[in-house]
Amino acid sequence: MSLVMLLTMVLCFALTISVAVSIGLSAVVGIHLSDAHMLISVKEMFNSINKFPLAAIPFFILAGNIMETGGISRRLVEFAKSLVGGVQGGLPMTCVLTCMIFAAVSGSSVATTFAIGAILIPALVKHGYPRPYAAALQATSAELGVIIPPSIPLILYGVSAEVSIGELFIAGIGPGLFIGASLMLFVWVYCKFKGWGQNDGDDRLRVGPATVKAAWALLMPVIILGGIYGGVFTPTEASAVAVFYALIVGMIIYREIGIADLLPILRKSAISSAVVMFIIANAGMLAYLITRAGVPDAIGRWLVEVLQSPAMFLLGINAALFFIGMFIETSAAIIVLAPILAPVAMHFGIDPVHFGLVMVVNLALGMITPPFGVNLFAASTVAKISVDRIVGHLVPFVLVVLACLMVISYVPMLSLGLRDLVYAR
Repeated sequence: MSLVMLLTMVLCFALTISVAVSIGLSAVVGIHLSDAHMLISVKEMFNSINKFPLAAIPFFILAGNIMETGGISRRLVEFAKSLVGGVQGGLPMTCVLTCMIFAAVSGSSVATTFAIGAILIPALVKHGYPRPYAAALQATSAELGVIIPPSIPLILYGVSAEVSIGELFIAGIGPGLFIGASLMLFVWVYCKFKGWGQNDGDDRLRVGPATVKAAWALLMPVIILGGIYGGVFTPTEASAVAVFYALIVGMIIYREIGIADLLPILRKSAISSAVVMFIIANAGMLAYLITRAGVPDAIGRWLVEVLQSPAMFLLGINAALFFIGMFIETSAAIIVLAPILAPVAMHFGIDPVHFGLVMVVNLALGMITPPFGVNLFAASTVAKISVDRIVGHLVPFVLVVLACLMVISYVPMLSLGLRDLVYAR
């Protein structure tokens, strides 16, 4: 049954059927082969999305869209440019830094790509950077949206592997900052080598005025993350607070959102949320079937036999996840694989929170690698160029993130240090 489901899924992928539908069809085939009642599909799909922490997903998506329309993202760009935009290569560094700040609220890499890319990709092109390079930079920088908390994939991992979402959020800060700093260093050196960005400091505001203009926008991640880590509200409640705060700033303080803008924002957010929830529902049905068939236990035993040490396990899992991330959407991959792999990681003595960060960072690479990288398609849409023109400029960025992934995998304190410090009190 499991083999037939896998072959069905691969066939659907080959026919370019959407990931969610491919997973759902393979699960329906599995139900038919197992002689189970077809109504079980409805039950398992409902159970997959009937979880309170998942309510954070539509709220964070909505908050990101409100920020994009309400002028928050533009002010964040001006603030980041005031900090790092004065050096050669400062504009690409601004892109990375802005995505780090925006990611600290939106939780979505695709939302970050559209919100920040709409501003910075034209600015990069105007300053002489090749359009494909600008698109590749934006797609990679937006990847931080699923690593720096709050993060939708971290929420999904926490729900699937039954790990504290609060701990995952705290653990995500170190790897997110590390990858962001590495990307900033790389683009600075790369621009020096290429001779790009000689005039990146043009039209840059001083730090003081830029900070004043962006004060309300900068206060947003402070409220959201401070509230979560201070125990004022849960990550799910924080998502609702993010929406409420973004509405107040966008409608009352910045006055860039009118009543007429709300319906398009809500429609866009509802469609994005429905897509994610549909993937979760179908992946949950598939996960139920493969668990019932004993696949997780079999894979766990096989991995324990083949990979004899934690170091080998992490290397093997990273290679497998990197390949899987190229073809399967991040949310679906996490929901299907987390319940299988997290217990095996614990068998090797790997903290499930640390393993969650390794898994999310690795699968996030799938968002910027062909053939199904959603960030690539989003960036190509914003830049108005084909995906194949971006790939060549993307390779160095992928190598940088891969190097960071190896450090995150084999230096667990990068993820767990802050977590242990907070929970030791």
